[in-house]
Amino acid sequence: MNTTTPIQRKMDQAIELLERRFLERSELIRLLMLGMMSGENALLIGPPGTAKSQLARSVAQLFGAEHWFEYLLTRFTTPDELFGPVSLQQLKLDNYVRKTAGYLPQAQFAFLDEIFKANSAILNALLSILNERLYFNGREKEEVPLQFLIAASNELPDDDEQLTALYDRFLFRYEVHYLQQAASYERMFSLPTNPLPVVFSLYDIKDIQAAAKQVTIPEALIYFLYRIKQDIEEKEYVLSDRRWSKIAGVWRTSAALHGREQVTIWDTVFTPHMLWDVPEDLNVMRELFERQFTEMLKAELENELPLQRLQQLADKWKEKESELHAFQFKKEVGAKLGKEALERNGQLLEACRMELEETARDLRNRLMQWEKREHDLGAYVLEKNRLIHNVEKYTVKYAYLRIEGERILQQLQKTYRTIFDKEIAGADYDFTL
Repeated sequence: MNTTTPIQRKMDQAIELLERRFLERSELIRLLMLGMMSGENALLIGPPGTAKSQLARSVAQLFGAEHWFEYLLTRFTTPDELFGPVSLQQLKLDNYVRKTAGYLPQAQFAFLDEIFKANSAILNALLSILNERLYFNGREKEEVPLQFLIAASNELPDDDEQLTALYDRFLFRYEVHYLQQAASYERMFSLPTNPLPVVFSLYDIKDIQAAAKQVTIPEALIYFLYRIKQDIEEKEYVLSDRRWSKIAGVWRTSAALHGREQVTIWDTVFTPHMLWDVPEDLNVMRELFERQFTEMLKAELENELPLQRLQQLADKWKEKESELHAFQFKKEVGAKLGKEALERNGQLLEACRMELEETARDLRNRLMQWEKREHDLGAYVLEKNRLIHNVEKYTVKYAYLRIEGERILQQLQKTYRTIFDKEIAGADYDFTL
């Protein structure tokens, strides 16, 4: 039974169309789709000629957007070029008002190239447009219809207070490189150039954003985000409260896209791209995030493979292994044992036998079921988050959890052999798989 929703089918179609035209950009395309649906701005860092502006235009074409605006900024760009000319009629009435039709304040989609070259006369207006979606036109405060803005730059901003504030308005950040693979160069000369079809309507974005507002974030995931915050602060990185709040908002959007009423760990996978300040920090952010992600995934799967509980039980009997083995040996050689010690150790031995046998058999059965799931893990992962492009990365996490379960099973079996000098019936398992 196909449970794919209309918006998911549109997302799949849009991604496929863009991937045909933009090679080695699978992750970026998915990131832009999520940013677009979240209503958050995206910043692309990279050298000229990496198709940043072309990709931005293509995203807008998917909406058939008439209200598209793009501009290449220089230090000499004037406010008139971005926000429209001053109305001479209004000026005669002592009103300083701009005619914004056809300019950024009336755009639904926009691309600003070399954004950090904007001068101070432009920056203040950009800050309110990017964050509050407001434009101060003379004495009037106008809401702008901007849904999604992509900016690009060849370099990061200087250590300037206004530029730093502008930089913080871009929740999604991505470093774009030149093509790396030989196969991409072969395909580069035969890419489609025909106009992209209209896939989305603006109502799609509004519907998802309305649904996202109803999505809840469970306490466990709020604490997960806080642990990431602690980890990066230990490395002396600092994020504004606004960014943390917006990250949670993107999680909600991802959940809404997948038809969920509550955020899951799978809605967090793009978080590292919302954490870094300079591209060199991305690997650090990924490492910190992945460590917490794996622990959270393990906790969420505790019902299916309760590794923490099983490890505690295995360690409990391993600690008593020497004591119980000695008791067994004394019984075999006919050593004299007090009635109380005999009774106490006998009860402990029987408890050990029953618990090790039951636990090992149960774990063996769980691992067998886990292996069956691994045969189609790719589909399972995509069901959790269809925007994931490197599915193998997440299937490996499941394999890692299975291997950890296998290690615990081996520990249980070893303890049992040491104490009882035989194998656990019904707990045989092929560790070579």
